Amino acid sequence: MLRGDRHSRLRGDRERNLRSRKQQLFAGLPREVVEIGPGVGANLRYLPSGSTLVAIEPNRYMHGRLIEAAQRRGVRLDLRERMAEQTDIADSSVDSVISSLVLCSVHDPVAVLAEVRRILRPGGTFRFLEHVVAAPGTPTRLAQRMLRRPWAWTFEGCSCERDLEQSVRAAGFATLTVERYRVHTPFLPFNTHIAGIARA
Repeated sequence: MLRGDRHSRLRGDRERNLRSRKQQLFAGLPREVVEIGPGVGANLRYLPSGSTLVAIEPNRYMHGRLIEAAQRRGVRLDLRERMAEQTDIADSSVDSVISSLVLCSVHDPVAVLAEVRRILRPGGTFRFLEHVVAAPGTPTRLAQRMLRRPWAWTFEGCSCERDLEQSVRAAGFATLTVERYRVHTPFLPFNTHIAGIARA
């Protein structure tokens, strides 16, 4: 199986597993949303038609499919080819930021979270769903340790060992709710997850 085929298989598998959770997490979003790393637009289905997505997507190879998906969904797309660590969005100007399976692959998740806090208005929300490191001593944690290098190579730099829950907790948001859960997938390093809402 080719590397791209593996990625497509994981993408389809994870979307089926996460759809109901995303529906809950992204319910009631405002009419304009910033998304960190939207890729080819997997989360557009959760935005109402007529809304605006400010898409921070540095990978230009994703742009064509993202534009097409936004057009199909009736979502206005403001596409910005920038890194998530430096969005160039004004301070305290955004009501909501979302991310979905992105902080595992950014260069500096701590810097990305600081950027999210910077651009959110007081009371604005950061809604996130991410896969995370498993608890020490568990079979999943052992699998993550053993497979970390081939996993990163196969899935374009994705790390299966980041403690992203701790990173979000340490980011200085005013309030935070986090839920830990597991998904049913043959990709064992991927099955420990968090979802939550942080408020600026």
